[in-house]
Amino acid sequence: MDDDVRERVEEAAEVNALFNALKHESDAQVGAIMGPLMGENPDFREYGNEIPGVIGPIVERVNGMDAAGKRDRLAELAPEKVAELESEDEEDEQALPDLPNADEYDEVRMRLAPNPNGPWHLGSARMPAVIGTYKGIYDGWMLCRFDDTDPETKRPDLGAYGEIIDAIDYLGFEPDEVVRASDRVETYYDHARELIDLGGAYTCSCPGGEFSELKNSAEACPHRDKDAETVREEFAAMVAGEYDSGEMVLRVKTDIEHKNPALRDFVAFRMVDRPHPREEASEYRCWPMLDFQSGIDDHLFGITHIIRGIDLQDSAKRQGFVYDYFGWEYPDVVHWGHVQIDAYDVAMSTSTIKELVDAGELTGWDDPRAPTIASLRRRGIRGEAIVDAMVELGTSSSNVDLAMSAIYANNRDLIDEETDRAFLVRDEGPDAPGAVELPVEGGPDAGHPPVHPNHEDRGRRTIPVESGVLLESADLPPAGERVWLKGYGCVRHEDDRLVATDDDIDVVREGSVQVVHWVPAEGSHAARLRTMDGDVTGYVEPGVTDYDPDDLVQFERVGFARIDAVDAGDRDETVVAYFTHP
Repeated sequence: MDDDVRERVEEAAEVNALFNALKHESDAQVGAIMGPLMGENPDFREYGNEIPGVIGPIVERVNGMDAAGKRDRLAELAPEKVAELESEDEEDEQALPDLPNADEYDEVRMRLAPNPNGPWHLGSARMPAVIGTYKGIYDGWMLCRFDDTDPETKRPDLGAYGEIIDAIDYLGFEPDEVVRASDRVETYYDHARELIDLGGAYTCSCPGGEFSELKNSAEACPHRDKDAETVREEFAAMVAGEYDSGEMVLRVKTDIEHKNPALRDFVAFRMVDRPHPREEASEYRCWPMLDFQSGIDDHLFGITHIIRGIDLQDSAKRQGFVYDYFGWEYPDVVHWGHVQIDAYDVAMSTSTIKELVDAGELTGWDDPRAPTIASLRRRGIRGEAIVDAMVELGTSSSNVDLAMSAIYANNRDLIDEETDRAFLVRDEGPDAPGAVELPVEGGPDAGHPPVHPNHEDRGRRTIPVESGVLLESADLPPAGERVWLKGYGCVRHEDDRLVATDDDIDVVREGSVQVVHWVPAEGSHAARLRTMDGDVTGYVEPGVTDYDPDDLVQFERVGFARIDAVDAGDRDETVVAYFTHP
């Protein structure tokens, strides 16, 4: 890195550190500003291994300033960033628009309609986040209806029912009622029979390709004018399982000349040979299509507002034909675009994730590389942080991008003040700099960094250094140069050893000495940090083994992590942690 690039990195880092510290009202962290720094300056990326060492002293200097000083300095360097902070302070707390016609209903009633073909990916969190928030705004009612009437192409996963309910709870919500559509098949049959009597449905045995040609040509199916008695008899035979898959369907009569061919005489029931995985529903062979089943249930449960994807606009129109036959009023509908997340190498697709898990390429649905709710939960991210980020997206009909940094920022606000600090020296794995061991001479026998920099009352950690220390190789200064071991003091690199000096903290404040983390050469514990980019191994300070699974720590200069497993003992045993975020 030449002097010009270094100067630009230092200037950008100071702005980002000031903004980060003021926004979160806490110390800035190197890891937290690396993302914005690289995102705003793509040409910095080739220096990724050097940049943490360059910006570390700047972050320390910023953290030594009071809030007023930070704001004055930011106003001097980047006044637009101060304006951004002030704008965020003035934002309306309710990011969601008002529901249409909400005041016309005695009670706002909404529904979640998950397909239990697998645990939820991250995009699935948007629906409970928004509907649960609307429920709170309007003091409304929320149904969770499992749309599990497709035992073939979206075959239900028996474990997913409970996992989805757990995910809703993790996000902070509780449905007022939970039902499974596969328990309500007889109700759908009853409404199909009534629709037949109203002249709104007919049985059709046309091969799929043949009917498609007729539909696209706006020509009526030859079965369309069957008498109601024949239709009733053939539907009864469907219910009895007397037809094979593809042999007979029940169609809703719509407008055969409708300008949208997808709305012409759509299928309401079809035959499925494969038994449903739930024993209670395993005998059924005649299954409703989602548009029919969902439309019936929305009316019967008194749903007032439906939120669904913009790609499902045809569903509302199909269901509208059924509602017209029955004389029902259709709920108000909000159509929104898809959520897109580009932070993962794995597609946000239930079927794709399931394939990778089954193939052993992911260790499970909670693998940190998987874009799933289970993954974020195991990483120690609070459900509230996800909800807030999803709600901030609103209900736009355009596709929206969810930045993981938004979830991370929300979560940091929730956990930063209560999370203890600790040291992790990364040795091997993605972007790990490698560890180097050196003896320390002339200094105290132990370092005493604070448990939390903002809370002296929590005390200090004791980290021995009698046998030397382990540093990340990128933090080892050239021979003859100094470095500040955090919580210990200033040392100079001399002849493959570190020699304590008499320098005080002013050398850090002046920017001439970098502050680094470290662990003892003896007494540290081997650790595995599971991240979105793969596993990183290294060593943690002795006190980390005192934490329990589910406890959070912040590995200084690395990021927050959730302790997953602890085997206290010698260095050959391992602490396993899941990387939360910078």
